[in-house]
Amino acid sequence: MKKAIIFMVISALSFSVLNILVKDLRHYNVYQIVFFRSAITLCFTIPLLIKNNIKPLGNQRKLLIARGTIGFVAMTLFFASLQYLKTGTAVSIRYISPIFAAIFAVFLLKEKIKWNQWMYFGISFLGVLILKGFDTDVNTIGFLIVLGSAVLTGLVFMLIRKINTRDHPLVIINYFMGISAFISGIFTLFYWKTPTDLEWLTFISLGVFGFIGQYYMTKAFQTSEINKSAPLKYIEVVFTMLAGVFWLDEKYTIIGLLGAGVVITGVVLNTVFVARNK
Repeated sequence: MKKAIIFMVISALSFSVLNILVKDLRHYNVYQIVFFRSAITLCFTIPLLIKNNIKPLGNQRKLLIARGTIGFVAMTLFFASLQYLKTGTAVSIRYISPIFAAIFAVFLLKEKIKWNQWMYFGISFLGVLILKGFDTDVNTIGFLIVLGSAVLTGLVFMLIRKINTRDHPLVIINYFMGISAFISGIFTLFYWKTPTDLEWLTFISLGVFGFIGQYYMTKAFQTSEINKSAPLKYIEVVFTMLAGVFWLDEKYTIIGLLGAGVVITGVVLNTVFVARNK
């Protein structure tokens, strides 16, 4: 469990930087952003697969393809939502995904979730409802888009858990990025916009931080049950919100901060509960 926590913190920090970079590139088409995020990450995964003599096709190809395809749609939807929502708000709403992950795990993996944890998930979900119901800054289109991303991300968590350690994390990431780069690359041909010198660096950074975040998230889910690992991703809300304030000069309403606070409260309660009952 301690390793899973460390892995998830590293992942959350990396994804927070990625979120801010995506928001900074919001004037570009979402497929171009997804393409660079995926293609640059492949520049890390492919050499590492070769260096470590890991079979790139893996052992569970159907699950790997499913994870990659669903992950691509979830990522595209999330990046698209950042064109409508503040980064902290979008991340807060997306991370009700552990609730969906838990539901998928119960029915498909036969994992057990204690009633206390359901209550804590409910508290986090209440925070999302506060964000949408009372924060006038939350765009409805953006909310629906990121909600769809949350559902699919929950399914991704479940698939990673089902793949387990039978496939190396690099293989899982390689499938995800390969499928995402291929599909988004086709659409990018129709929406291409040449970046400036500084924006080239930003686009490249998408893949770097995306790789770090993806690798350690995968490691966390492979070394712990979903209901223990997934809630830890909520700390990304805090990291992203702070980065948004200081980097993008984003401003949050009291209601917005309250909603995010309720989300985090549910996560903290769940984390304490799991730690005491491990």
